[in-house]
Amino acid sequence: MVGKRKAPKRGKRTPIGDRVQFLTMMHPDVIADIKQVAIDEHRAAWDIMEQAAKEFLKRRKSRRTP
Repeated sequence: MVGKRKAPKRGKRTPIGDRVQFLTMMHPDVIADIKQVAIDEHRAAWDIMEQAAKEFLKRRKSRRTP
């Protein structure tokens, strides 16, 4: 039998560093906008979202600090 290779599963990615997958729901327009920014900036969508989450948490923390 000739060696047939299975095509790699699409969408599977190796974890980067100690990151883990996190599932959330957003409006489709927001998702489309995030994906477009990622394309425009040559970045991954998860990287855009991670940056946004870090900035949000930083602002939230500074408001709570007396």
